[in-house]
Amino acid sequence: MRTYHIKVNNPKKDICPAPLQVQATNPAGETLSFTNYYAEKNGRPFFGICGEFHFSRYRKEQWEDEIIKMKLAGVNIIPTYVFWNHHEEVQGSFEWEGNKNLRHFVELCAEHQIFVILRIGPFAHGEARNGGIPDWLFGRPFELRANNEQYLRYVEVFYREIANQINGLLFKEGGPIIGAQIENEYGHAGAPWELTTGTAQEWVPAGSGGADHMKALKELAQSVGIHTPLYTATGWGGASAPSDDVLPLWGGYAFWPWIFYDDVKEHPATQEYIFRDFHNNESSIEGYTPAYLPESLPYACCEMGGGMTVFYQYRFKLPYESVDALAAVKVAGGCNFVGYYVFHGGSNPKGKRTPFLNETATPKISYDYQAPIGEFGQLRDSYKRLKRQHYFYKDREATFSLMKTILPEGAEQLEPTDVDTLRYAVRADGDAGYIFMNNYQDHVETKDKKDFSIAVDLKEETVTFPRKGGLSLAKDEACILPFNLNLGGCLLKSATTQYMCSLQHEDETYYFFFSPKKMKGEYAISAAGLAAVETDRGEVEKAGNEWLVTTDSKPCHLTQLTLTSGKKLYLCTLTHEESLDFWQCSIKGKQIVLLTNSALLIDEERIRFECEDISNLSVSSFPALDNILSDSALAEKRSKRKGLFQEYDFSQEQQPVDFEIHWVSDAKADIRILAHAFRGAKELLLSVEYEGDIGYAFIDGELIHDNFCNNATWQIGLKSHETAIVEKGMYLYISPLKTDSYVKTDSPMAARTEVVNKQVAKIHSINITAVKEIAIPF
Repeated sequence: MRTYHIKVNNPKKDICPAPLQVQATNPAGETLSFTNYYAEKNGRPFFGICGEFHFSRYRKEQWEDEIIKMKLAGVNIIPTYVFWNHHEEVQGSFEWEGNKNLRHFVELCAEHQIFVILRIGPFAHGEARNGGIPDWLFGRPFELRANNEQYLRYVEVFYREIANQINGLLFKEGGPIIGAQIENEYGHAGAPWELTTGTAQEWVPAGSGGADHMKALKELAQSVGIHTPLYTATGWGGASAPSDDVLPLWGGYAFWPWIFYDDVKEHPATQEYIFRDFHNNESSIEGYTPAYLPESLPYACCEMGGGMTVFYQYRFKLPYESVDALAAVKVAGGCNFVGYYVFHGGSNPKGKRTPFLNETATPKISYDYQAPIGEFGQLRDSYKRLKRQHYFYKDREATFSLMKTILPEGAEQLEPTDVDTLRYAVRADGDAGYIFMNNYQDHVETKDKKDFSIAVDLKEETVTFPRKGGLSLAKDEACILPFNLNLGGCLLKSATTQYMCSLQHEDETYYFFFSPKKMKGEYAISAAGLAAVETDRGEVEKAGNEWLVTTDSKPCHLTQLTLTSGKKLYLCTLTHEESLDFWQCSIKGKQIVLLTNSALLIDEERIRFECEDISNLSVSSFPALDNILSDSALAEKRSKRKGLFQEYDFSQEQQPVDFEIHWVSDAKADIRILAHAFRGAKELLLSVEYEGDIGYAFIDGELIHDNFCNNATWQIGLKSHETAIVEKGMYLYISPLKTDSYVKTDSPMAARTEVVNKQVAKIHSINITAVKEIAIPF
């Protein structure tokens, strides 16, 4: 068995106020500020968790529910683009109604206590047409994205319109808007002028004005009333982000479809899953080249790959394990302000002058992005995995934010293709901290890690993981293991389980952990102050000045710790599978944890469970729901105990959705759905398994959705098209994927003909499921 050693010698961060001029107070007396290492709310460390959600790419009627889903995943800040061409597609005619109602979206975020960062451009990119620049700016007699009077005059009009929409919603006014992003990837990235794509190939320029232009835009925003505590800018790729005016934000993606514009045939393994120290003046990191000393400002992110959209030239299925692994690597490297692009997928709106407002390398309508929350509100495994980390970061933000990154010798020199060497790092403050391990790597086949141990060499002792036997970690998994963790007067010396959160109930504290895949759970607990240790399963033994608890692989393992004071603490260990269904929330001020594979929504009036299969809906809670909700009907739903949890059966009979398919050909289908199929459904999800090039969905000749085939299930939400579908039906067409084809041009007349020797286009199955909701009023 190999033992890896890492020296952790009482590390301390040199923490001081950041030179950002960020010190804001709202009318309630709440403050927002930054040190050089983390954000502060009311003078205490605040771990920022940003989840990007584009309001103009989603249905206004569903905004609130989707914001609630994000909040329950631990998101506390929502960044959103204000795409210029979504709001002023026609010059001088601004649209702020319906799905483009910025004000209403921000008000909903405020209602649910979520901060907002507006990405106001004027250039956005975001796979939008012209990067979000309106068509009518093409061909103007001045340079775009530059410090010239004419261009800035148009930008001022746009900024002023934004300011009018958010009047009264700024942080200083008691609103949720804490930040404004100026421009995007300025000096680093442009976008195709879609007017010319396929002919002249003209591009919106990347911008060459540098810091002067960024400062001019910031001053312009302030002059029209966009006053926020924080101004940000994207910093990667040499983009201009003058740190005396803005906080540079970072990120990273493991899937790069943009590299396939040219003749690239194979995606390289990226550096994103190698542990780095991003908050270290001595580090030299590929792709991370701040124009300031890294230790002088927080390492903060706005575009960690929460997903990635499929481009026409590069079709891939995003591994959902890649998302939480990337988050763990960034946080291990010193990030206390994470940001996912995007956390919630959406759909591009239709244009008035131009039918489609997408970048042509991407689908015309769909902007699902394979995100943690999909285009129609679907919860992906990446959502469930991130939720576990987010609960931990918030639960321990006061102590965790202070912790410094420590890397083992040679960690930053690892090659992405090296899947044999263990990848690990530590964040610690004094003798307490966490080991981060990562066994995921993009574009390389990984393998299980088996039979190894890690020794954390502290100043006064060595903490070994595990105490008995060896560690194992499944392929493509990442984990975070604590050492010298203070649990309310009891010292957890080490654990081979990952901490999620704590809960107070009847003057007793419950701590929730889960066992990473293929890792055996073990707790080493200091005997100091402990009178007794009992467990419902597994083994307990006293070894010197420690108690050692070994869990089994069964669900809901519970260990009771009795202190010499008589106080009791509980360690609840969930399996990896259970942890994906774990939710932490508050109902009427009372803490509660739930286990359910449905989507959870909680507002002021009720708790709701949203799922596709309501015929098999169970919910387990601690404390029991009927102790919190006081609903006599719950007694009928109670079924059995599940360890610490009370289980409830909310199953209801669910009839299959009635629809008809008229096959036009193997690749074409006419679908008819009767009105009653929509009754009682929150959404109807149409799922298509197919092979071919592009999937198109039409109603009466109008394109309502599209999908670039990547061998994943194509899903379409039908609820927003209910009336039209019932009246007119819908039509699916799969365009063929062609090989060995060419264009015949030898005609003496003006004729060209495509000759195709082989093509594939076939629909294998079409299914429709109803997403339904069970609501329990408070």
